[in-house]
Amino acid sequence: MFWSGSNFIPDKRLTESTLGRHGGPMPDTQLTDTRRKIALTVCLITIVLAVLDTQIVSAVTVPIVRDLDPEHGVATIPWLVSAFSLASAAMLPLYGRLCDVLGAKPVFLGSLGAFLTGSALCGAAPSMDWLIASRAVQGLGAGGLMSVTMVVIAQLMGPGEQGNKGAGTGGIVAGGGIAVGPWLGGFLADHTSWRWAFYVNLPLGIAALATAVVVLRLPRPAAGSSRAIDFAGAALAAVFSTALLLVTEWGGKQYAWASPQVVGAALIAAGALGLFLRRQFTAAAPILPPALFRIPELRLGFALQGLLGAAMTGAIYYVLMYLQLARGITSSSAGLYLIPMAAGIMAVGAATGRLAERGWSERTFVLSGSVLSTAAFLLLAGTGTHTSLWQVRAALLLIGLGFGQLLGQLIQLVQRAAPPHQLGVATTSIRFFQTFGMALGAAFFGTLLARLYDGPGDVGSLAALRGADRAAGVTAYVSAMDTVFLCGAGLMALSALLALRLPRLRPRTEYAEEPVAA
Repeated sequence: MFWSGSNFIPDKRLTESTLGRHGGPMPDTQLTDTRRKIALTVCLITIVLAVLDTQIVSAVTVPIVRDLDPEHGVATIPWLVSAFSLASAAMLPLYGRLCDVLGAKPVFLGSLGAFLTGSALCGAAPSMDWLIASRAVQGLGAGGLMSVTMVVIAQLMGPGEQGNKGAGTGGIVAGGGIAVGPWLGGFLADHTSWRWAFYVNLPLGIAALATAVVVLRLPRPAAGSSRAIDFAGAALAAVFSTALLLVTEWGGKQYAWASPQVVGAALIAAGALGLFLRRQFTAAAPILPPALFRIPELRLGFALQGLLGAAMTGAIYYVLMYLQLARGITSSSAGLYLIPMAAGIMAVGAATGRLAERGWSERTFVLSGSVLSTAAFLLLAGTGTHTSLWQVRAALLLIGLGFGQLLGQLIQLVQRAAPPHQLGVATTSIRFFQTFGMALGAAFFGTLLARLYDGPGDVGSLAALRGADRAAGVTAYVSAMDTVFLCGAGLMALSALLALRLPRLRPRTEYAEEPVAA
């Protein structure tokens, strides 16, 4: 539900001239200030598309089923979500290497084109099978919108710019998308058609694509740099991520954890991971170079992003479950409770630049965000069947303030430390680790909740219980949910400990004073 670079803009060291000085990509054409501002606006539009798309679709599943397959459509709804996430995750490792080999512009245009093609096919879908396949096409492009855009922004910043104001703008745009998405999806479904939840991407997306073709000028790879692409490694990464996501989607839901389907997917994931790791140590140009893990900022940044991904699963999905199952709030009304979280992210986006000017480094932001998120989960762990809903809103606001600091600053930390010629690989890798964390978090929290629940029936049947069984089930469910939130607090406390191990970098305002080669 979040884009991992929602409030990211890189610092001065990631400029075209800096890249050239260190043997990285060389600039194609020097951008004028007007062109750069237009190009950055295009990037913000793609952020809007990436954020809105995940939010809008969740609000129109019922009309989709009613229209396309009223008898069996409910059973295929999980695939409507999974097809998008599987395709998006599978492409992430390859996108990074393609950026370093071909340059970010053609990869950005290609991913945006795939996203728009998928959106058009989704809107025209005559059946659920068509829609699911089209969502996969859309997901292939979305993987680029959620990662390559960050590489584009990194290469757009001029020699004298710090980007703190742009960071705030990105945070406000993403936070606004989180708040507006569910409402927009419901509005389109009620007043037009569910198909416009997909068609709405086309006007902005086509305008952004046409503008990017004309305006965007990004560095080309340096002459003599390796142009090899490890397609075998990319395929193994895709198999691993797909199988892992299937385990988390199927396990304990569609199939039992010990079922042949889940065990088979887990074995495929383990085998693909082993082959992928071996390939990365032997390939001439690996998709995920092991040398990156020797850089402390990257090693810790990847781990922190994985923890953040796992915690986000608990913060969003299980809060909404609590509101609907324990408090009887409708799904559409429960979505409105995300507004405080979005407000927190937007507030962080607005304050990022000023805090950076006062000496806050990425390490400070990450530590502060981890501590605030820990406090928010502890507050959620104290919720009961009659807890004030304002306490839940306060916890979500704290989560927004915490996650808002972590999401963009971890990206910036990794991009600052990455070798310039591996900027694309490092940037998409952190998104890959977030997806990895979200998958493991979903499996862990789901299994924990199912095992801790000791009420009548199981968690899946709670909504159908009535009378005394309903009351007993809700009490048992809330008790189990409190433990889930305590585990979320533990993950963020671990994040705070890892943040303490980050190198003490100078504030970004100090980097702005360094000379940059012309």
